[in-house]
Amino acid sequence: MTDQNNGGLEQQPRRRGQGELEAQVLAALCKAPGAVTAAWVQKRLGGNLAYTTVMTILTRLHTKGVVVRKRVGRMFEWTAAADEAGLAALRMRKVLDAEADREAVLASFLTALTPGDEQLLRGLLAEASGEGED
Repeated sequence: MTDQNNGGLEQQPRRRGQGELEAQVLAALCKAPGAVTAAWVQKRLGGNLAYTTVMTILTRLHTKGVVVRKRVGRMFEWTAAADEAGLAALRMRKVLDAEADREAVLASFLTALTPGDEQLLRGLLAEASGEGED
């Protein structure tokens, strides 16, 4: 078979979306029976993912405070310190922190919420401030 059969185009692997690989690594850690090695995570993710890529993602997650590592011999064992929702919340905070006008960003965010999400957010805010207590 030659390149002429597919119009001269090579089939490229699908690129992951931003944060998708971090979410996959974190999901694997959340399902782990305890502290696990990078090799364990690599095996759970399958595919052709290089060990060094898994280590890079784990290190980035550690820097973000989403995973915890403990040295065991010459390697690290990793555990999740936050779930996928915690990782999403961290990303949201970083975006907010990067903007000069926090009020404008939050106001824009609120106006884009669906009525159901707005009600959920109001309930969470009331709960966090203690308004829901007797």
